[in-house]
Amino acid sequence: MEKGLVIKSTGSWYKIRTESNEIIDCRIGGKFRLKGIILTNPVAVGDIVTFLREKKDDLVGTIKKIEERSNYVVRQSPRKKHQLHLIASNIDQAIVITTIVEPMIKLGFIDRFLLMTEPHDIPVTIIFNKIDLYSEEDFIMLENARAIYDDIGYNTIAVSAISEENIEEVKALLTDKTTLIGGQSGVGKSSLVNAIAPSLELHTFEISEHSGKGQHTTTFAEMYNLEFGGNIIDTPGIKTLSFNNLEPLEVTHNFREFFQLSKNCKYSNCAHRDEPNCAVKDALDNDEVSIIRYQNYLTILDEVEQQNSWERHKGI
Repeated sequence: MEKGLVIKSTGSWYKIRTESNEIIDCRIGGKFRLKGIILTNPVAVGDIVTFLREKKDDLVGTIKKIEERSNYVVRQSPRKKHQLHLIASNIDQAIVITTIVEPMIKLGFIDRFLLMTEPHDIPVTIIFNKIDLYSEEDFIMLENARAIYDDIGYNTIAVSAISEENIEEVKALLTDKTTLIGGQSGVGKSSLVNAIAPSLELHTFEISEHSGKGQHTTTFAEMYNLEFGGNIIDTPGIKTLSFNNLEPLEVTHNFREFFQLSKNCKYSNCAHRDEPNCAVKDALDNDEVSIIRYQNYLTILDEVEQQNSWERHKGI
């Protein structure tokens, strides 16, 4: 039996890098679950696993055990809505890439990404890409968006993968750390990674002129070594993020600025809707919290409550 690091997931097969830098193709032996929850992919990129080669010195094997994870990132499966999909594990930080234009910014996606990482205390940096394309109005929108997240403690960086503006700042952030990189299709994720580490030569596509949306360039999660130190885990472009794994109170607790204010609410289980003496609503009235974040919060909270109600009705 040997140990190795999972560096790529392709559904039924996993690529394992051994301590001697051999690459072994492995399948799963047995059933693995996360806290009793059924997963579409029980092994994640970033996992440390114990595996057994089919024959001595063979480059094919079977995963027998997953070592305890320091953390993990999970999302609702896009195809099986009542199951979960493991994105990555044992990461030091995450980066969510977005852009003001091409495609138009979606702050709702940023908030959903943060809700995916916040429960596990994973530091997140929000990168605004394609600033070489921004108009004067776009830069005003950029500063407004950055202010929302800077004010609540998230790191933000504005970059251009084309002109390479502020790329060195991103490289410094990534150095000697394992970083999960995510974003919606079309935001220039692969182009940005190529600007940071040209030797990786990730495939890129242009925005579709017909739909104005990006085309998926990454099919499976994969870990890459950075020549200046550290690893990145590149993930498929994400269309949407939903949360069948959260309870309503977990949504409330993981919008960090609302959680900080909630200690001053009249009710300990305040959902910050219509309850009397709600500190979050008071802060909203005084322009002390973002109305956009609050609206995104209400949308996600409604979704989670409706899904939980449906699952209880179906006995899931």
